Amino acid sequence: MLEDRQPVPVAFTPAAALKAAELLLATAPSGWWLRIGVRPGGCSGLRYSLYFDNEVDERDHASMISTLRGSLPVLIDAMSAPYLTGATVEYHDTIDRQGFEIINPNAAGACSCGDSFH
Repeated sequence: MLEDRQPVPVAFTPAAALKAAELLLATAPSGWWLRIGVRPGGCSGLRYSLYFDNEVDERDHASMISTLRGSLPVLIDAMSAPYLTGATVEYHDTIDRQGFEIINPNAAGACSCGDSFH
């Protein structure tokens, strides 16, 4: 049950929640979730992962994020949650910048290419 789980410790801007919900609806079957995580990799040691997933672990943090067109189901694995606590997911769609960005107050620094953090 969603009520029995820890909520995801990440905020979404309205634009990010709406775009993620639109992508989930357009590309994933019903019952899938947006999963946000942190994985080893990159020049600085850690990199973010965002993908659609239908496997829910009993230790996952889970929330339904409200959007203008319904809700976005979001999961974060228990190991990634401390790295992401207080982070905000933004979405940009301008001529010089497009895509999701995670603004993370826990990141002490990032590599010069911006692909990973520590």
